Amino acid sequence: MGYRAEWTAKESLCDSVPSLGRAELEAACENFSNVIGTVSDSALYKGTLSSGVEIAVASSPVKSAKEWSDRSEEQFRNKISELSKVNHKNFMNLLGYCTCDAPFTRMMVFEYAPCGSLFEHLHVREAEHLDWPTRLRIIMGVTYCLEHMNQLDPPVTPRTLNSSSIYLTEDYAAKFSDTEFWKDDDADASAPTRSAGQDSIVYKFGILLLEVISGRLPFSEDHGLLVLWASSYLDGKRPIGSMADPVLRASSPVPEEDLAALCDVVRLCINREAAKRPSMGEVAGLMKGAVRLSPEQTTPRNNPLWWAELEIMSTAST
Repeated sequence: MGYRAEWTAKESLCDSVPSLGRAELEAACENFSNVIGTVSDSALYKGTLSSGVEIAVASSPVKSAKEWSDRSEEQFRNKISELSKVNHKNFMNLLGYCTCDAPFTRMMVFEYAPCGSLFEHLHVREAEHLDWPTRLRIIMGVTYCLEHMNQLDPPVTPRTLNSSSIYLTEDYAAKFSDTEFWKDDDADASAPTRSAGQDSIVYKFGILLLEVISGRLPFSEDHGLLVLWASSYLDGKRPIGSMADPVLRASSPVPEEDLAALCDVVRLCINREAAKRPSMGEVAGLMKGAVRLSPEQTTPRNNPLWWAELEIMSTAST
């Protein structure tokens, strides 16, 4: 059964971000041919507005209103409202959205970060590898963004957190993205958590820290779960310096005091008893003590958001 008739595509979903026409986005994204990423429930396209401003467009694969349930529409509307409140310099901010019934369309428009994902730079051989100071700057940018989201009223809990959801600007600052259309409460079966809320995000943050430190995948067929591989280092059975990404160790030693401080945070985040994990606010406090980088030091130096917003507003009003 499709969504309720009174939920029309012409209805405004949010006052703080504009509704955009499908034709404009189709032209900007070259008929939606430039796919730059996929998640469980959407494809992500790169687009260029008439002024040259670059955008990222997340599109639901659903092509018919009959396949779009009341629950899907409710979650989409909640997502637009939720993301419109974030507005952080280390977040891939929402610039607009598109709803259309013919052809059926549900899209979200975000600012664009041009240097690929953190996943690519950690795991794809052809991508430029990141040195240790850059990795610290990226993870602290994510930390400040998550802290900000946690401080909103009500808090905004992202759908997912991994290296594929973190994009990089031209100066390799972090842009955390939340482009999935709805929550999948079973998305992280490997995390022994009570819920898919803050406990799960804290756990995932711990895994992300391990990934940044080691350069290893969270799971691989050859090596299994990263958290199990790391346990011997976290338990003190193996030297912590050997835990660092071999790419880093080949160029210059990673300071062991950095590793020790970050591993202290990891241990707390991945505690199997969810009730004993710190809150995201507490994690942010621990990270500030471990990595002494201010919010200003993690901010993209050339942030295109405001120019993109102005162009989006201009496009929406014509």
